[in-house]
Order: sequence, then structure tokens, then C-alpha cells
Amino acid sequence: MSEQELGMLFPVAIVDYCPGWPISFLSEKRRLEAALHHIPVQSIDHIGSTAVPGLAAKPIIDMLIQVSKKTHIAHIIDGICKEDYHYIPQPDSPPPHMMFVKGYTHMGFEGQAFHIHVRYPGDWDELCFKKYLIQHPGAAREYEALKRELAVKFRNYRDQYTEAKTDFVNAVCEKARNCA
Repeated sequence: MSEQELGMLFPVAIVDYCPGWPISFLSEKRRLEAALHHIPVQSIDHIGSTAVPGLAAKPIIDMLIQVSKKTHIAHIIDGICKEDYHYIPQPDSPPPHMMFVKGYTHMGFEGQAFHIHVRYPGDWDELCFKKYLIQHPGAAREYEALKRELAVKFRNYRDQYTEAKTDFVNAVCEKARNCA
């Protein structure tokens, strides 16, 4: 599918905060821990806007899984794909360059959608960003307003929507690191 066709099938939509998102995360985390029990997983964290209480978001639960550099990539792929995820190599992302998605069908979204980002241990901006927004409600409201505006502007262009948020996200991460 072209980017435009994907954008039509999976448009950017911002919805009000759902108190069930943390519960869905914990349930999925338990499933993944069981599926990856043989892999040295350092952590599985809820990241993204659905991890910030009260913040409107795309209804997609983002997760960051940090694994040892000694982990066999094929074991990660096999374990996560057995939980109905689709593997998407991410050659431009930090090693180990992996992303998994769930809840996407040829007819659109089905059930709760998840994105998993697999990385080696590190000081990741996603965790820093989440923590800052939780601790600074004004910044969270500003981010929410930006997302709502961009979701209208880039409804069928997910990559442009994400790119248009980059300056805000980078500025918040810089503030967060300076406050630490």
C-alpha cells in the first residue's frame, strides 16, 4: 500500500484519555513477559501519550522493551510475533532496529492497537518525555493542543504528523534533561 492508502485506512485520530490504557498495557506486558521468558529483558515500559494520565492521544499503546545486547534477535522476533504482532525492521532507528505492531488489519484497526519498540538498554527520550509531561501538566496540555491541531492537518499522513511534533518533543526532552 502507498503511504496515502495507509493514511486513509489508519488515519491520525486523537481521542480523549482512556483510563483503560494503563490496564491494557499491564495485560499486554504480562503476555509479552510470558512469551519472552527465555530472553533477558531489562524492562518493558509504557511510553507515548497513552502513558500520561489525562492526556488525549492516538488510541495506540506504545511500549519500549529493552533487551540485552547479547540477546539473539531471532528469538525476540519469534517470541513477539507469536503474540500476533507484525515485525517491522527499523534500519534508521537505534539498534536493534526493531518495531512490532498489533491491531492493524486490511480493513483498518481491530481491537486495541499496540506498537512495540525494541532497543538495547539506554537513556531513551521516550521515557524522559513521558516523565516530564506527567510532572508538568502545562506542558502536557500544550502537547495535547499541538497533537489535536496536527491530527486535523495531517489526518491521512502519519509520518508528517509525527515529524511536525518533533521540535516540541525535542524541546521538552532538552528541558527534562536540564532539570534532572
